[in-house]
Order: sequence, then C-alpha cells, then structure tokens
Amino acid sequence: MDTETSPFETSEMLAGFLASTPLLSESWRLCNLATANSPKSFVVDQVGSIGYVAFSGTLSVSGSDPSFKNLVRLPVHDVAGNYLFVPLHDQNEGEEPVMVQGALLRIFENIYSDPSFQNQMSTLMQTSQSIIFTGHSIGGTTASLAALWLLSYLQSNSPNLSVLCITFGSPLLGNETLSRAILRERWGGKFCHVVSKYDLMPRILFAPLDPIAPIAPLIKPLLQFWHFFMTSPHLGLLAVQRNDEHEAQIFQFVLFHLGRSVEAGEEATGVFRPFGNYFFCSEDGAICVDNVESVIKMMYLLLATGSPSCSIEDHLKYGDYVERISSQFLERKSFMEGELPESSYEAGVVLALQSSGISSQDPVAGPAKDCLKAARRMGRTPNLNCANLAIKLSKINPYRAEIEWYKALCDRSDDQMGYYDSFKRRGASKRDSRVNLNRHKLAQFWDNVIDLMESNQLPHDFHRHGKWVYSSQSYKLLVEPLDIAEYYRTGMHHSKGHYISHGRERRYQIFDRWWKGTGGGDEENKRSKFASLTQDTCFWAQVEEARGLLDDVGNTRDPSLSALLWEKMDSFASYAKKLVETKEVSVDVVAKNSSYSLWLKDYNELKSQREHFRPQFSGFMNREIVP
Repeated sequence: MDTETSPFETSEMLAGFLASTPLLSESWRLCNLATANSPKSFVVDQVGSIGYVAFSGTLSVSGSDPSFKNLVRLPVHDVAGNYLFVPLHDQNEGEEPVMVQGALLRIFENIYSDPSFQNQMSTLMQTSQSIIFTGHSIGGTTASLAALWLLSYLQSNSPNLSVLCITFGSPLLGNETLSRAILRERWGGKFCHVVSKYDLMPRILFAPLDPIAPIAPLIKPLLQFWHFFMTSPHLGLLAVQRNDEHEAQIFQFVLFHLGRSVEAGEEATGVFRPFGNYFFCSEDGAICVDNVESVIKMMYLLLATGSPSCSIEDHLKYGDYVERISSQFLERKSFMEGELPESSYEAGVVLALQSSGISSQDPVAGPAKDCLKAARRMGRTPNLNCANLAIKLSKINPYRAEIEWYKALCDRSDDQMGYYDSFKRRGASKRDSRVNLNRHKLAQFWDNVIDLMESNQLPHDFHRHGKWVYSSQSYKLLVEPLDIAEYYRTGMHHSKGHYISHGRERRYQIFDRWWKGTGGGDEENKRSKFASLTQDTCFWAQVEEARGLLDDVGNTRDPSLSALLWEKMDSFASYAKKLVETKEVSVDVVAKNSSYSLWLKDYNELKSQREHFRPQFSGFMNREIVP
C-alpha cells in the first residue's frame, strides 16, 4: 500500500456522517419550499439555533445569457460602497482576477439588494449560532455566493457565527482563481455540493457553450423543462416537449469535453473549476471528494455510465436520493461481488465504489478506484511537502545563525563601519566567504519554497501560516541588506540601474505581501533601544541612491534639475531621521563610518553651503549689493 495513503479510505465515511445528520433532509425540504412558494426569491427558517436560507431552483434574471458562459469579475463593493467579497481578491502575482458567471451573479445581486433579504439576514445573525445557505439547481449557485458574502463579512466583523452551504445539482460558479481563493481562505470545508450520479447540470459548464457551440440553442429548452418540472412536477412533461436527439447531442458534447478536462488534468484550459466538497450520491449510497482533479474525474466516470435521458432526469431526483441516503446510512454493505479486500484501506475503497453506484464489473471501476486513491494522495501531498520544508528549514538555521554572529562582530568592530558596509567592503577572508556562501544557500531554500507554492505543491493558505510568514520576514530583514551590499559592490547599479527598481529579487517582493497580509508593521510600538535589524530592508538601497543624488547635485548646473535632486534628498533625509529617532534601525546604521553616517555628514555640509549662498544669490537677483 502506498506509504502516503491513510490506512482508512474516508470518502464514504464522511458521506455517511453527513447523511446521518438532519442537514441534508432539512436543506432539501426548504429548497422545495422555496421553489414552490417563492419561485423568484428565497425562504428563511430557523430550527433551534440553526438558521436556514434556501433559494429557489427556478431563479432567473431578464435578459440573462441562457448559455451561462458570460464571465464577469467578482465585485469588491456593492452599489452603496459596502464591502462584498474583499478577502477573495487577494491574488498572487500574475494570477487572473476572480471571475464568476455573470447571470448567476446578477441573480444574487438582485436578492442581496432586496431590503427583505438584508433585514432577515440581520435577524438570523443575531438569533442563530449557525447559518446554512442552500439551493437546488441555479439556487445552489446563489446559495454559494450568499455564503461567500457572509464569510467575507464575518471575517472583519463577527467570527463566532458558523456558516455552511449545501447545494443540490448546482452548476459551476467561477474560474480557477475563485477556487484557489476559497482554499486560501480555508473556506473549502464550508461548501458541500450534492451531485447525483448522472445529473448534467453540475457538469454542463465544462463544455464550451458560446453562441457558436453546436448545443447552445438547445440549452434554453432544457432549462425550461427543468423549471417547469420543478414548479409543476405533474405538468412538466406536458409543458415542454422533450427531444431525444437533442438530449443525446447535449449528453455526448458535455461528456466529450468533460473527458478532455480529465485528460488535461491541471493543464486544463476550461474556464470553470469546482471548489469545496462534492457529495456524489447514487441509489447505493454516497461518497465525499474534495480534491478538484478527483472531483472532475469522478464527474466524468459517473456520467460515462449513464445515458442522455437519465442525465436530464437525474437533475430532478435529489429528493429521492436524499430520502434514500438518510434512511440507509447505517446499512451494512458486503463484499460478495469479489474477494475480501486485503486491508482496511482497500475495503474502504471498495465500499466507496459501491456507494458511488459503480459496480466492480463496470468498465470504469478500475479508473474510479484509482481516482479515489489519487484523491487521498493529492490531498495529503501539500501537507507532506509543508512538513518536509519545516525539516529543511531547521537544517538551514545554522546558516542564518552564522550570519547573525557575523553581524554582531561587524557591529562591535573597531572600524565602526557596521554590518552593511563591512560586507560591502569585505576582503577575501574565510569568514567573509562563508557568510557569502550562506547567503546563497538561504536564497536557494526560499526560492524553492516559492516554486513549490506557485506550482500548487503546498497548502493554498501556506503564505498565511504564522511560522512561514515570520520565518520569511526574519530572513528578509537579515539577508536583504547583504544582497544590496553585493549589488552595489559589484557595480550592478551602473549596468542595470538602482536596486529597488531594477535589482530586487522577486522573493523579497513576495515576502512583503505575505507580511502585509498578516497586518505586520501596522502597529506602532515605541522602542527603548535600536532594533536588532533595520525594519526597512531596502534602507541601504535608498542610502546608495541618496549618495548618487549627492554626486549629481554637485555636477549639475540646471536649476530645475538641482531643485528636484534636493527635493528627493530632503525627503530621504526626513525619512531616515524618523527611522533613527523611533529606533527602527539597527546600530550599524548610525555607526560612525557607515555609508549613512558619511552621507548625512556630506549632505548637511552641502546643505549648509547652499543655505549660505542662497540669500546672496537672492540679493544679486534683486540688484542689491550684498557684502
């Protein structure tokens, strides 16, 4: 058995646990109530300390795109300027913006702007310990957006309220950036998407449904059939005439493109991506899967065992599935179809396969078993990589300790140059070479960390783990001054330009965002002594730029250019003075022979000369004789 795999296969166990609670049956009851009594809106109910908000499955907006392919940016604010989805917009560098389906977003915005919704939500938040959003079909995506809105609101207002979203046959909502943002916020566990074995609706957006797609004209009649059946089950078959040929065409088109998404894996170019937990249900039970790639593969494998007619009808059978699953969650299963599995893990896989409705004799049984096993491995791999990085971090700590020791020696040295200038003017001693080697080793480690994070091999919220945020910040404070010293020591500024704009390593810019994301540096703490490390890691780069300005101002005869150079130098002098006064710098900054101290001396002398000659120049311009 794979050493990375848990000794227990938990997908069926998790599904059984959820089925043993009243959450599914109560949510479905309210979904039916919303569709029957409020077909264009929602219903609110409270059961004990749990508040329910259920959205109708027949929601729509006038003029909405029936192809469901119009993607728009998820808004940060509503029309009144109130925050909506702020936490979801914390993208990584180069990442696409968070995009959602435009028609589905408009449905939510219409409900959100309704005073009745705001008032009832305000009451629920005061009287409930938990709030559950739920919805069938299109109402499910509305429930997801409502849950994302409340989670975003609670993050900055009241973290004591529990939020859960349960959807039934809900179409996909947004792009991969949305999926990653939800994982980054640790909200994936807040969403449970119930998907029946063959239901086409949760899978339909894997296929291109733009106007030129061959099935685009067929989607609107399909939605009309579903809506008529939801509101009038006995009249639905009569109200909209079904076309077997069109249904087969839709089924094959979606199945084909879903298969292509499975083959492409993480390289898939599809617009929409799942998020949260998927509760796959069948007449034989249910399983829970939360890994995106495994969710897509299970969607494909289950649909491949179906037919066009059942893929349409299954969207309307969630009540039957919920009732059956809720009543049979303790039903004992057997292994009569084959030999007894060799381990508890293999037994769990077999039971999960049975619960998904796939027979061991079915052609897709093998790929489905591999999918369930891969889901477990893929779910654990980021955490294992994180644990391995923690071990490597402990192994590189001696490199950091040697640099700290080197700094302490430099700051106590008789030459009074300090840490930065001692390294910049270093010779060929063994100690200096070792520190430089350690600098490269630490850079290699942290670059590897960033590579792993950007290739999705670490937890999505890795950059919010306190251990890694503070470790990266400590590294940056200690080592970036050495990188700046090396940059100017080797004359790179002559060929590339100054460090901050042209030479700063990307890892430091990323660590800046990590630190700011935790609110680091916002607090105002008065220091009684100088900081152990200068808090502005680019301070020495600014000193080097200020030295260049001092040289330039002495060589220019252009009054306007001279005034601009003086303005920049005065600005830096004020900034540096504030840092020194608040003791936000290390002692090496104020060392007698540091680059900053020498620059400040030259700056003050030149400024004194400038102030001395300015009144004489003014008198000359006024044609006065000034002795």
